[in-house]
Amino acid sequence: MKKSLAIIGAGPAGMTAALFAARAGQAVTLIDGNAQVGRKLLVTGSGRANLTNLAVSAEKYASGSDASAWLEPLFKQFGPAELRQFLEEMGLLTFATADGWVYPVSESAQTVVAAFASALQRAGVSLLLEHKVTSIRKTLNGFALSFEKQPELQCTTLLVAAGGKAYPTLGSRGECFTSLAKLGHTVRPLLPALGPLSADMHLYQSLQGVRLDARVTLFDAGKGNASPLLLGETTGNLIFTQWGFNGPAVMDLSHLEARRPGAELSMLMNFLPGREEQVRGLVQSHRREPIPLAVIPGSSLPPKLCTFILEQCKLPPESTLAKISEPQLKKLMDWITAFPVKVSGVRGFDTCQVSAGGIPVEEVDSVSMQSRRVPGLYLAGETLDVIGPCGGYNLQFAFSSGAVAGMGMARTNLTID
Repeated sequence: MKKSLAIIGAGPAGMTAALFAARAGQAVTLIDGNAQVGRKLLVTGSGRANLTNLAVSAEKYASGSDASAWLEPLFKQFGPAELRQFLEEMGLLTFATADGWVYPVSESAQTVVAAFASALQRAGVSLLLEHKVTSIRKTLNGFALSFEKQPELQCTTLLVAAGGKAYPTLGSRGECFTSLAKLGHTVRPLLPALGPLSADMHLYQSLQGVRLDARVTLFDAGKGNASPLLLGETTGNLIFTQWGFNGPAVMDLSHLEARRPGAELSMLMNFLPGREEQVRGLVQSHRREPIPLAVIPGSSLPPKLCTFILEQCKLPPESTLAKISEPQLKKLMDWITAFPVKVSGVRGFDTCQVSAGGIPVEEVDSVSMQSRRVPGLYLAGETLDVIGPCGGYNLQFAFSSGAVAGMGMARTNLTID
């Protein structure tokens, strides 16, 4: 039987793998339930396609396993520099922002998908679109894929890059995990990640729509007399909404919330990230002057938030630094640098960028992305239990794992009679 490669999932990982394998001379069939390739890629970066981040490194990622050592050889083979070169070879130029977030020069995800579609065609990749895989079986010569309506497909080598459960309306519902479990893989529960956090916002109704940078620390309050447990901390943009909080500052912590269902979690938000010492020094230098609190330290906050904090401290708007007591000043600064909020959960898969859970990384060889349990089976992208922060990290992992899988599939030496 002649060697044949099939890839389930025409997202970033699947398309990249298909190109690497096809360019190495392999016959590749790329399968997706959608009517076009790269559908989920179209919504990344709010349609701008935040492709990667110059600060990508193994320790930035989270997993149910210790994934740092596993990720290092992956990014050594195909990191941000290799990705940008790969995209440029397809005719797609990129640029990096001051904080390292990388976008296409067009700032349009549509141009990225168009470039991939053209490259796949030129490479001779066969597309089976609107083909929803219902089961995967191991056969004597490889694998058999069943579909909802179409005939069964046989292949000698298979890559599953079908994603998790995030954005189910775009076709990612995690159906392949049932088959992967039957093939012998562990499947960790799929959980919403990189999503907004819910909270009782009754007290914060006046702050709806307020947006600012903040350092957010997440705690498990613990049971009984247990001390609060620090779960994680991140800095980024934060948005007050009618149902909770959105923005990278909380999205980067959401997988920690999802992994502790039923726990009493709370956040402390510092609204002076990177400038707290400067503001405190300014306050002390003007401590005895009749400067309104809305000027110092209120000038570092959005007006609605400043008004809210003054109300919580029971300080009238006309209060000045000279007139308030030391306890009042301490309470004010505590509210600004340790704003307390209880959170009640992560919003559903339909509002999350990725899902946590899936196949543990230790069951896959990161030098080739081949399964350690099923010869000839490869796994990439969101199928694996790896989560990066906002800012292009998850797309880089998808591209990296796809590239390495494509190279690994092309190297696989199968002799089948």
